[in-house]
Order: sequence, then structure tokens, then C-alpha cells
Amino acid sequence: MRVAFKQVDVFTKTPFKGNPVAVILEGDGLTTIQMQQIANWTNLSETTFVLTPSDAKADYRVRIFTPNAELPFAGHPTLGTAHALLEAGIIHDREGVVIQECEAGLIKLTVTVDSEGEQSIAFDLPEPKLSQLTVSQHDELEAILGCPLKSDSKPMLVDVGARWLVTQLSSAKDVLAAKPDLQRMKIQDSAHGYTGVVIFGEYEADSIASLEVRAFAPAHGVNEDPVCGSGNGAVAAYIRATGQVELLGKDLIASQGAAIGRAGFLQLSISDSVIQVGGNSLTCIQGTLTI
Repeated sequence: MRVAFKQVDVFTKTPFKGNPVAVILEGDGLTTIQMQQIANWTNLSETTFVLTPSDAKADYRVRIFTPNAELPFAGHPTLGTAHALLEAGIIHDREGVVIQECEAGLIKLTVTVDSEGEQSIAFDLPEPKLSQLTVSQHDELEAILGCPLKSDSKPMLVDVGARWLVTQLSSAKDVLAAKPDLQRMKIQDSAHGYTGVVIFGEYEADSIASLEVRAFAPAHGVNEDPVCGSGNGAVAAYIRATGQVELLGKDLIASQGAAIGRAGFLQLSISDSVIQVGGNSLTCIQGTLTI
């Protein structure tokens, strides 16, 4: 059995500097066991499988797997899958809109093309659910990160389909310098059903990016995600929930990946009704998989 395959680099205009996702364009004939085996073999943070939609409103359905588990939703796989399908002509946007079906529900994606012909895709973040940590959970997270958290901001669990522990550090420099205990984090996340931990900090006003973000998901086989869409969406939800939109702005550029040799950039748009996460994508590999 041969199936069409693309490997898409997401949140970048430069090959090999974003976050790759493997996209299996013909997933209907595969079992869940086969999907998980393929995702484990690609060894990327996520692999997606395109399926016939079950909802008439959707343009396609997708299942998303890490090397170790299935996720109900994830950001960069959503954008990379949409890019691959549009590029292949399998789907077409309708007045700049594409609808994805996944375990988390229907996800709206907005497709725009700038004056230079470069395409950008943004997804509407699923409605976030936020909850405070207990004192013991807060202390454990601070011990895992091995660095002080921003004194006036408390970590939160932000559930957007992926369940991220989001915490703010005092600066982008502190984010880049962080050296978390990943084995201890894996134990914590497995025990509580967390996807992982996201940390962020603000850049100086004259910087290209507004924020530096890092995401860790060792319980899912991803020690550090190069550029994480759902994690950045969770950061935007945290900023909104903690009343920092007026201070940081409604439209932000987040940088991620510098700590591991990448250079991803994400566009975050925050309003009272919706959070959007977007960026550029490009295909680096295409062909077929033999299964």
C-alpha cells in the first residue's frame, strides 16, 4: 500500500528553521495502530493523517499523533496539514476560509496571501479552559524549571485540546536560559495528564519579536517542541486571562526555537471573542510512503 506524503516546515519562510510535521494525505485505509507506528517512526513532534470528514461543514478530517500518543488538537500540525492539502489541490479555501474537523471539534482556518504572493494560514484557537494551580503544583513546577517565575504572575493550566501548563518568566532572556529537569517534568505531566509545559517572557521594545516562547512535552516523547502552535495559543489565552493585553498588545509576534537552532515566528491575535495563531509554511519533502 502506498500513500501520498508531505513533510511541511511550519512557522517559517526558511527551510529547516521551523517545526516539521509529517502529513499523510490518504489516511482512510489505516488503522489506529498503523498511525501510531508511523508517527513513532517519523519521530517528529507530530504526524497527521487526513481522513474523509464526518461533518458536512468540514473540508477534511485529521487525526494527530505524537511519537507516543494521539492528541485531540495541535497547532502546527493543523497549519501544516492545511498547507499540504491546499498545495496539493485536494481542498480549496472558500473566501479565505477552510474548516478542519478533529477530535477537538471544527477548527476555522483563515488563508491570506500578501502582496508578494506569500501565503499565511491562521487557526482559531479552540475555546480555552483555564484553571489555577495549587500551591504544591506551583512549587513543583518552579522546581522543575529551575528558575524563578515572574513574581506577579501565577502559572495556569490552559486546556485548548492540548493541556499546557503555562508560566511567565521575567524576560525573554530568562526563557532562553532555562534548563528544566525534563525527567521530573515527564513524571509530573504523566501523573496529571498534562501535554507539557510552556514558558514565555517579553522582549525589549526594539526587538523583532514581542515574546520568546519554549514548549516542553517529554511525556509525549517531545523533550522540546521547536515551534508550537497550541502552546503559543495557550500563551495568548494566559495573557488575556491575566489582563495583560493592554500592556503587551493585541497583535504579537512570538519567537520560538532559538534554544535548539530553529527560528520560528508566529502571529498571535487576541480579542475578547477569539484568539488566532498563524504563520507561514513550506513543503520540504514530498513523495509516497509504503505501508
